[in-house]
Amino acid sequence: MSESKLKKANEKIAEGVTDSYKKIEDGVVGGYKKIEEGVVDGFNKMSDKFVDKFLTHEGETVEDAKKRLAEEQAAREEAGKEAAEKRVAAGQVNMGAGTDIGRASVEASREIAKASVEASRNAGKH
Repeated sequence: MSESKLKKANEKIAEGVTDSYKKIEDGVVGGYKKIEEGVVDGFNKMSDKFVDKFLTHEGETVEDAKKRLAEEQAAREEAGKEAAEKRVAAGQVNMGAGTDIGRASVEASREIAKASVEASRNAGKH
């Protein structure tokens, strides 16, 4: 009988600890979410004021200006990507030309070496 009383007491303690932990967890997570929302809201307000003051065109709303700016940024990124691809392609063409020049140089060196060896062999025959 005393064993079942100990079990019940342990279960009550475990339940109390678990409930306390959940309450603490909920409080911490809830507090974090409130702080996060406050920071994000503050940033968005500041961002909207900056866009309104410095980046809107006459008669344009903040939302329209943000949309226009996002489109312009996407266009710049696409243009940069295309320019990078062209540079890579040009570099590959230049590497191909350099490789061809290198091959020609090696072949010319081999021909000169063959001629030099032949000349050395023929020099001893006279």
